Order: sequence, then C-alpha cells, then structure tokens
Amino acid sequence: MLLAKKKMGKVAALLCAALLCLGLAGLAGCSGSGGASSGAAAGSSAASQEAGMRTFTDSLGREVQLPTDIERICPSGHTAQQVLLTMAPDKMVGLSQALTDDQLKIFGDKFADYPVFGAVLGATDDLNREAVAAADPQVIIDTGEAKKGAEEDLNALQEQLGIPVVFIEAKLSDYGAAYKNLGELLNMQQRGNELSQYCSNAYSIVADTMETIPEAERVHMAYLLGENGLNAIAKTSFQGQVIDMVADNVVVVDDVSGKGNGNEISLEQIALWDPELIMFQKGSIYDTVGDDPAWQGIAAIADGNYYEVPNDPWCWMNNPPTVNQLMGMQWLPRLLYPDAFDDSIEDVTKAYYSTMYGYDLSDAELADLLQGALPNAAA
Repeated sequence: MLLAKKKMGKVAALLCAALLCLGLAGLAGCSGSGGASSGAAAGSSAASQEAGMRTFTDSLGREVQLPTDIERICPSGHTAQQVLLTMAPDKMVGLSQALTDDQLKIFGDKFADYPVFGAVLGATDDLNREAVAAADPQVIIDTGEAKKGAEEDLNALQEQLGIPVVFIEAKLSDYGAAYKNLGELLNMQQRGNELSQYCSNAYSIVADTMETIPEAERVHMAYLLGENGLNAIAKTSFQGQVIDMVADNVVVVDDVSGKGNGNEISLEQIALWDPELIMFQKGSIYDTVGDDPAWQGIAAIADGNYYEVPNDPWCWMNNPPTVNQLMGMQWLPRLLYPDAFDDSIEDVTKAYYSTMYGYDLSDAELADLLQGALPNAAA
C-alpha cells in the first residue's frame, strides 16, 4: 500500500511538473504573439535606446519620439524658417520660401541652392511633400502661435509624412522660452541659452520702460501699407503686437484682420482717427505721400511725422509676425520716445543683427537700412 502511494505521489509530481512547463510555455507564447504588447514594448524600448532615440515634449504637450542627435531639420513654413535661420541654419535641409539677394547676403549664398518646400498649416498648404521626403529631415519644426486644433493638425501631418513634427510656441512676450526649448530639442543648449537671454533682456527693457509712460502719453499712431496706403494693421491683431505694446494704435475696427495685409480703410477714416504719427510698410507710398495733395489733410503727413519700417531681411513689424518683430519692438519705442532709453536705434540694430543673424552691419549698411526710420532730429 505504501509503495502504491509512493508511485502515485511520483506520478502526481510528474504531472504537476508537466503542467507547470506547459503553463510557462503558454505564457511565453502569449508574450510573443497575442500578448505581444509588453514584450514588444520592452523590445521597442531597447531598440530605441540602441538607436539613440528619445521622447521630446513640445509646447502643445505632445510627446514625440526623436533621434537623440538631430542634424537635419525642416521648417513647417515661413515663420519657422525665420526662427530656424537664427537658431540652426546649418541643420536646415531646405526652405519654405526662397531667400532674396538681400537675405542671402546675410545668411549666405549656399541657401540659393537649397530646395524650396513651401509651407503647411498656414493660410495655404503648398508643401511639396515629395521634396520634403527626398531631403530626409529627422524632424519638421513648427513655431508661432498655439492655435485651436493645432495638436490634431500636427499629428495628422506627422502620420501622413512619417516624419516627427514638433511645435515650439514662439511669441513676442516670451521668445526666451522658445529658444530654450529649441536648444533642448536640437541639443544646442549654448546657442539656445544665448538667444534666450538676449530675447528676454530685450523684451524686459522695453516692457519696463513702457511702464513709466502712461497710456495717455503714448503716441497715437497708425501703421499703413498697400500700394495706396489704404490698408492698416488694426489694434489687437496678432500682426499689431508691437504697436499695441508701445503706442496707442488708432486703427480700431469691428472686424479685426489677422492677415499680413491688415484691414482695408479709407482716407476719410484716417482723417477721423487723426494719428500723430504714421508708419508705412516698405513698398507702400512713403516715397510719394508727402507730395500727394490728397494726403495733406492728414496732420502727420503735413507735419512730416511719418516713417518707413525697415524691411531687411524681413519687415521689422509683421508679415510674418515672428522673431523679426523683436527688432521692431526695440526700434519703434526708441523712435517714439528716444529720451526714455539709454541706447540708440543704431545700437540695438547692430546688436540684433550680430546676435540673431551672426552678421555685423557696416556703417554704410546700417545707414541704408535705417533710411526713413530715424527720429527727425537724427535723420
């Protein structure tokens, strides 16, 4: 009887061992097929580490898988192009729009041969997706205002192209944060910190100075553009951030346009607004308005209190509203309130071009750039 019990015990032990082996094999089988998530995730994580991948959280809170070392970048459009040309021009594999001869002088003739991709996510989508794919960027970078629906748009573009897409918020009040984020994204912390500190300092100087100038004492002005000068950048528009920060923008309309050509207006309306000072965008009527009898009823024109916004390498005030506005933000208040600042328009212009573009303006270039943009007493 005892022997029988021992035999039965051995059989039971063997059966338990066999079942345990089968169970372990089944579990292993599940991990490798139907339950592949944990095994695949571990394998993917290991593969990512081996391939030098990392997770980057962009300004929309999107987690994007990126290479640790990024050497090839692509702008999503014109605003991103401007920002990237200040931050990492040598990493760009193409442009959203071709550079002019004046712009090539600043950024280098090599960009004349770069492919032009067009832009996406802006007013028009003319991005040449095949050309982008051929250039093989490691990431597409979008910058600017965090608009409604941006997360969905970026995710869709990323899925469509099979290329990581990252958004970096860049706004006039906080370009310091934008460049810090770009430094982290591109592993260019030194350059990112340099530009971040410059932008934050420039903004703080203007913001602190404007706090000493009461609203009632700020210059009443209008910013006009278009071939006949009858388009205007309205108060509260994204294009008019600089004006609203440092002046009293008299262009108050019901339906504010966010476009670069602003709102259409009439000469009669300008007369009613009666601005003390008028700025004209390059290409408008600055050169001829003083001799036009129709405009002599406008006090700012009759008194010669009108100026032209510098436009090299881009318009300092807007169009597109991106990092170029940082130069306009430093120029305009020094034009309007020269006694409120310790430095001159010439000083800040040279510093901006040197820091942001790595370009040292000659005295002749500076004089040409600022023609029509200096206080009358200094012109």
